[in-house]
Amino acid sequence: MIDSHCHLDHIPLIDNLKDVLERSKVAGLKKLLTISTTRDSFKTILKIIDEDPMIYGTFGIHPHEADKEKVLKNEIIDKVNLSKKIIGVGESGLDFFYNHSNRNNQIESFKNHIEASIDLNVPIIVHSRNAEPDTFNILNSYKYENPKILMHCFTGSEDLFKKLMSLNAFFSASGIITFKNSKDLQKTFSSIPIENLLVETDSPYLSPVPMRGKKNEPSFVKYTLKKLADLKKVDEKSMQTETTNNFNRLFSLIND
Repeated sequence: MIDSHCHLDHIPLIDNLKDVLERSKVAGLKKLLTISTTRDSFKTILKIIDEDPMIYGTFGIHPHEADKEKVLKNEIIDKVNLSKKIIGVGESGLDFFYNHSNRNNQIESFKNHIEASIDLNVPIIVHSRNAEPDTFNILNSYKYENPKILMHCFTGSEDLFKKLMSLNAFFSASGIITFKNSKDLQKTFSSIPIENLLVETDSPYLSPVPMRGKKNEPSFVKYTLKKLADLKKVDEKSMQTETTNNFNRLFSLIND
């Protein structure tokens, strides 16, 4: 198993990193991808990735921070090139639910992240909330440059999933698919081709059933994987293999 999206620099994970990693290994995880949201976040991630061979990282500025931390394509490229274990760009995207940052600033930041990911030939990790039309239209405007797209914590509509399939996007399932009130999302994930699926925790947030009420951590990804296997009507071992292979293929890493 691989947790394709966690925030190891966030409390309480960073304060108990050794134990978190040990529990991840016991649960059967092979790799963790810890995601950047700010420049300070990235500074911590550069240290964390040296703590254990299983940890990889990204560089990006979250859409919530687009007003405070404007970033250009060349800086993104330079940051990713600081380490071979920085393997993606993001998390970036659009969040028109909270609107913590100006929409135009979010859009400009998103485009800079996408263009950097294309130049680097690494995946762009996309956050999208209440922004389906803009998210797709922006990504689609780069279709002839073949961006590598990972829709993080995908909660979009079936219509958005179908449109994004034209861009060969990957879709990461979070603990949300285990929630009782997520029937529509469960239906969508049952339709997504298995070769386009990943799993994540988004820890320390979004703990899956049966761990609701606890701070999420990478080892809990097994519950999301089990639910995804049920939705796809395959056994858990097959889902482990598929999502692991998909992650390694998307991020150009060696299978293990």
